[in-house]
Amino acid sequence: MHRNTALLIVDMQMEMANVTASGRQRANPEAEDKTAALAAAFRAAGLPVVHVLHDDPRPASKFRRDLPSGRPMPCAIPQEGEAVLWKTGSSGFVDTGLAEHLREAGVSRLVILGGVAAFCVNSTARSAANLGFEVNVVEDALIAFDLPARKGGMLDAEVVLEVTLSALHAGFGRVLPAAEVLEELADLPPA
Repeated sequence: MHRNTALLIVDMQMEMANVTASGRQRANPEAEDKTAALAAAFRAAGLPVVHVLHDDPRPASKFRRDLPSGRPMPCAIPQEGEAVLWKTGSSGFVDTGLAEHLREAGVSRLVILGGVAAFCVNSTARSAANLGFEVNVVEDALIAFDLPARKGGMLDAEVVLEVTLSALHAGFGRVLPAAEVLEELADLPPA
C-alpha cells in the first residue's frame, strides 16, 4: 500500500439495503461490514476516503439524493472533510470531477468497493483504469444482485459477481479480498 492510495466507495446507498430487505438474491451478505472496516482503516491510516453516490435523473428512481433511499448506508456515511460526488450515470468519473479531485490530491491508486458490482462499480473501475489509475477492487465488499438473463430466467448473484470480477481482473486491475487490503494498510509506513 502506498500513500497515493484512496478508498473509493461507490453507491452504498439505502436503496441497496431496501432491495436486500425485499428478499432479492444477493452475493456478499457481509459487504456492509467489510465496507465499514475498510473505511475505518483508511481513515486511521490517514488515507483519503472518497464517496460517489447515484442521483438518477429519472423521477421514478429510488437512487436520488432528495429521497431517504438515496442517502448513504450506515456503513458508508461520509465523515467531515471527505469528498462526496454525485453522479447521474453509471461511471463515477463521468461529469463528476472525480478524476480531477483525485489527481489534485495526489491519488494514483484506488481501492474500490460498493454497489452494484455489475453496474456502477464495474463502470467506475473500468473508467479509472482507462484514465490511468491503478485499480484494486475489493471482491467481498461489493453488493451484487441476481440479474435477468437476456434470453430469459435469472442469473444467480454469485455468478453475476464472478463474471464481473473475472472481467475486471482480466483487463482492468487487481481483485482482492478485504483482508488483504487491511494487511497492506497495516504494513503502511507512518506519514
